[in-house]
Amino acid sequence: MEEKNKNISNEKGSKGSLFSFLNGLVTPSKSEEKSTAVPESKISRYADSIEQSNYISRDLSWLKFNERVLDQACEKNLNLFERLKFLAITSSNLDEFFTVRLGSLYNYLDYNKERIDYSGLREIPFRKALLLAVRQFCQEQDRVFNEELTPLFKDYKFQVVKISDLSESELAEAINYFDYTIYPMLTPMLFDHTHAFPVLIAKTLIFGVVTDTNRSTLLSDDSDTKKISFVQIPGNLPRFFTIERGDEVLFLPIEEIVRHEIKKLYRNVEIQAVNLFRIVRNGDFTLEESDDIEADFVDEIKQKIKSRRLGRVVFMEIEPDANEWMITILQKRWEIDKYNIFTDECLIDYTCLWQIIRHPEFQEELEPVHPPVQPPRLKEKNTDIFEVVREKDLLLHHPYNNFEPVLQLLEKAAEDPDVLAIKLTIYRLAKRSRVTQALLKAAENGKHVSVLFEIKARFDEENNIREAERLQRAGCFVIYGIGWYKTHTKLMLIVRKEGNRVIQYAHLASGNYNEDTARLYTDIGLLTTNPIYTKDISEFFNVITGHSQPANYQYLITSPRDMRKRLIELIRNEAANAQNGLPSGICIKLNSLEDRYVIDELYKASQAGVKIKLIIRGICCLRPGRQNLSENITVRSIVGLFLEHARIFYFHNNNEPKLYGGSADIMVRSFDKRIESLFELVDTEVKKHAIHILDYNLRDNVNAYELQEDGSYIRVVCSLNPDDQPIDIHKMFFEIEENEMEDINLFPLKEKEEADSEQTTPEATETPIEEETK
Repeated sequence: MEEKNKNISNEKGSKGSLFSFLNGLVTPSKSEEKSTAVPESKISRYADSIEQSNYISRDLSWLKFNERVLDQACEKNLNLFERLKFLAITSSNLDEFFTVRLGSLYNYLDYNKERIDYSGLREIPFRKALLLAVRQFCQEQDRVFNEELTPLFKDYKFQVVKISDLSESELAEAINYFDYTIYPMLTPMLFDHTHAFPVLIAKTLIFGVVTDTNRSTLLSDDSDTKKISFVQIPGNLPRFFTIERGDEVLFLPIEEIVRHEIKKLYRNVEIQAVNLFRIVRNGDFTLEESDDIEADFVDEIKQKIKSRRLGRVVFMEIEPDANEWMITILQKRWEIDKYNIFTDECLIDYTCLWQIIRHPEFQEELEPVHPPVQPPRLKEKNTDIFEVVREKDLLLHHPYNNFEPVLQLLEKAAEDPDVLAIKLTIYRLAKRSRVTQALLKAAENGKHVSVLFEIKARFDEENNIREAERLQRAGCFVIYGIGWYKTHTKLMLIVRKEGNRVIQYAHLASGNYNEDTARLYTDIGLLTTNPIYTKDISEFFNVITGHSQPANYQYLITSPRDMRKRLIELIRNEAANAQNGLPSGICIKLNSLEDRYVIDELYKASQAGVKIKLIIRGICCLRPGRQNLSENITVRSIVGLFLEHARIFYFHNNNEPKLYGGSADIMVRSFDKRIESLFELVDTEVKKHAIHILDYNLRDNVNAYELQEDGSYIRVVCSLNPDDQPIDIHKMFFEIEENEMEDINLFPLKEKEEADSEQTTPEATETPIEEETK
């Protein structure tokens, strides 16, 4: 029988294992051993602080998430190319982490601002603890690539090779590629007392070249004769030069070719060192509110995008045994130390593996994606989408259900002469967006189109500004966000005249209006004509486009207005029910859980006896299973074929469950810095569908990891027991029809609890939230 679970972090335990964990974070090379060694007393203090805190560090928790993604690259049941894909994803994840989270930390460090992490550490010791943890992660990336994946390449008839592995004819082919393609694109950039330090592009391969202008004193350490220059490898060149050797494909890294031929850029100059490195810059910026939203605010964002390219360096990876003189210059220039500098003994930047994964030779090796399943009411070919939605609320579960009904509704509305208006919030769009095209067509056809376009969506700012300006030129009413708040809510409203009445069609969702990510992210979306939903959404649009202040929404919970307050009230209601002997329970599915106020309320509910089941894909700052704090709380994470993006909130409510879906996670930014919305699910069949999604997430034994009290995660593995069948939600949801779903109770009572509840009949109460959480 297979072992039931696998700890993917470290040896399980408390203080001892955590000390061992931090103590094992650094395995420096000989050249950096002295400067990176950390005293045991300091490591012990880090471990004690992290272990004693009732909260898990947001950034360390994120790193645990990336460990779970890396664990997928070790999954032997997956195809090699799927495993390479997960390794590539860990690198792109890490780049964003450095750009945003480490960048944000440096916004405190560089301006001497105080910051205390959830781990209890101040900003300076936390930087060291965090970068030590990242160092260990990067070492594990290299181990997985070298020891687990590279040996499998030969079975698929390809290799990643070095220049020394080539035959004479293959080498000549590579040199020819350099001479005619690479060489014209390279520009050596000198830095000395007459040349300013060049602007080096982040996330680009760069050669640091140390030369000596005094040929007679090549062995001299006289720095006056040394010069340093930089050669950036253009990002629009493929990372690998491919060579066919019989039925085998050779992937030669482009840096191997450049290094071999770099002397052609330095004729009659002695080269002392040629070292490959890569940097990541701080990309985290904030925006001040502007009175002139359409002019100053957009211009400010454009300027901030430019400044991101010049942001301070927060991370550098470099090949082993690099020239110390060059490293010293870069450290001083960028104000970084050995904690920021990682030695990479394999490929620098594993995102290059996408070129191998997508190579035409291996297209048949990739796992085919299951086609989406149409909900029963949409299976007929000539189905009128307006008629289907008008008939009954419809919950779509992507990517298992196609995103096509949402696109069809929008595209049909753009052409339909009876449609009067379309209102939509946009956060991220696909590259060739059908949403944009439909809105342009609607404006062309004379319909009123209002779009709240969030141009502060990180790393999509340029694309969003460009698309928003296209819509504005076409006559759409475009709102560029609301001051310093990000508009993250996902709402659409279509106003249609039908005979003597006007009917409004609404879409409320957890995911973006992006048909590309809808194939890769799991999300939920509700299509409805329920007048309470449409009235709430109309009021909501009036708030964000004008100055309306509605007294109350019936089915919507919004932020920054009242989302934290309402969620805490719902949690407290469950705690009151548990204390009164009534059925209670909380099940929440999110991307991230970080807000301390809500975490504290979940702790209190646990202490009151409420069973709490959390499904948190990424960051989780709540510590489950701690004695006298959170014994009744379990946390699991689903990581697999699709990125879990849906948000569903379930409150048992004395056997009358309240359910919500929406765009918000439980994070400070979601409550205080964003315009978000949660929508109550009220239709009986829709609620059953949502509960079904939660139930299968709780039963998954293929993609699931369970968070332990010490902050580590254990992989849930299906045993070989015939009664323990594998439940892989990323496959099963394609097979389950909406009309086959059973009634499920997420919190069934045990016999003794049933007997006690029959004798206890106090009314449930909702406890109002105090002012302290505002």
